[in-house]
Amino acid sequence: MNKILYEKIMEAFSAVLPITAIVLIVSVVLVPMPVGTILMFIVGAALLIMGMGFFSLGADMAMMPMGEGIGIQLTKTPNLVLILSISFLMGLIITIAEPDLQVLAKQVPINADMVPIKPSSMVLVLTVGVGVGLFLMLAMVRTLFKIPLGILLVIFYLLTFGVALSPYAPQNFIPVAFDSGGVTTGPITVPFILSMGVGVASIRSDRHSQDDSFGLVSLCSVGPILAVLLLGVFFKPEGAMEPITAPDVATTRDVVRDFVTEIPHYFEEVIMALGALIGFFVVFQGISRRYKRHQIVRIVVGFLYTLIGLVVFLTGVNVGFIPVGHLMGHDLAASPLEKWLLVPLSMIIGYFIVAAEPAVHVLTKQVEEISAGAITQKVMYRGLSIGMALALAVTMVRILLGIPIMYILIPGYALSLGLTFLVPKIFTGIAFDSGGVCSGPMTSTFLLPLAMGACEGAGRDMMTDAFGIVAMVAMAPLIVIQLIGLVYGSKMKTSSKQAEAVYDAVSSADTGVIIEFEEAV
Repeated sequence: MNKILYEKIMEAFSAVLPITAIVLIVSVVLVPMPVGTILMFIVGAALLIMGMGFFSLGADMAMMPMGEGIGIQLTKTPNLVLILSISFLMGLIITIAEPDLQVLAKQVPINADMVPIKPSSMVLVLTVGVGVGLFLMLAMVRTLFKIPLGILLVIFYLLTFGVALSPYAPQNFIPVAFDSGGVTTGPITVPFILSMGVGVASIRSDRHSQDDSFGLVSLCSVGPILAVLLLGVFFKPEGAMEPITAPDVATTRDVVRDFVTEIPHYFEEVIMALGALIGFFVVFQGISRRYKRHQIVRIVVGFLYTLIGLVVFLTGVNVGFIPVGHLMGHDLAASPLEKWLLVPLSMIIGYFIVAAEPAVHVLTKQVEEISAGAITQKVMYRGLSIGMALALAVTMVRILLGIPIMYILIPGYALSLGLTFLVPKIFTGIAFDSGGVCSGPMTSTFLLPLAMGACEGAGRDMMTDAFGIVAMVAMAPLIVIQLIGLVYGSKMKTSSKQAEAVYDAVSSADTGVIIEFEEAV
């Protein structure tokens, strides 16, 4: 176990090192920062590495086996109402406790006098949770009844954009709604829902079951967007956003104090999330008796690793990364000469920051396993990195020029939805799931503050211009991964034609010579 944990931590070190080096170079060359702020960032990076290592091991041991087991057990239940009820409950529970969503909700001003729930940020959280729960039910129906994912995505994205473009939806709430769909699929949600999809699809023995292993995350990303757009119709956002300030640290003791004092807060958030899942697991195990004793022990240990990993990870990125991201964005955007450097700099940051998202590791590993190595983790990482780089470049151009987000989202989603009818079916689910996993904790705690700082420095409206970066991050990988799918499908067709040609040649020749088929292909 220690060896596996060491390997996970070294993988995390390799993933985080590039983004850390980029920020340190920028702090020397372009944006001089206080020594205390940089020291906080370095400590945050170290905690991020440790947290990612523990979380990755915990997800392998607990979250994925639990999600897959529940998916398999649900499909054995003949009662469709029970399946849908459990799916809705699971979607609501894991979403309410998602740390990324909590970060976003605290940044969105909602008129507290108009809502009966306190704090007012909980209104957004509950709305997103209901959206995920309803669309997880829809995802289960799709898998069980073999409904094509592309058709559902087209229908509900058309409905979503129809609501967004209606005169009833407040324009300054649209970016927040699309961001809500992105932050929903974070480190708690993704491992569970991905594994649940694999478990449900594994029961089916038809040739399309592999294609339907993915797609649950993509549908669960649409639900919150639609739900939050409807929320914006009734509860108008208003008020000032919470300002981001750099920590006031003068000594190394101050640095340690700031991190230590925040640990109980994030421990409480994570224990609430995992506590709900553990409670559900206990009830599920008591009814189904699915897991053996050694499996239960492994899952419990996995939950412990996940708890440690998420607490350490969230403490590191929230305390150490948010102030640095905001300061970088603000100082560069405020300079008439240097503001356009945000575009290439964001591309570089985007390319490397993908590897630091915990949920990305879960997705790429599962894609390689489901595709039997045909779609490797390396190919997935490269595609996601390119997509993230393009997303951040477009986002910074949008902020600096004040381009409305719908001018980008509508053609972008039109292209990605059109590609769903051209690529192999499995790539549709993978692509739309990829958009969700890219917009995780690193996006909400580093890239969103970067965009907010740039927006503030450029004098743009925070609600309409800063928000939307998560939506852009969630959209770009859809297109890139589907383009990879086009290439993959083309190669498969070529290989199939070559195989048929070899077979025809051998069949027509009466030579008695045996030709090795694989070598001929």
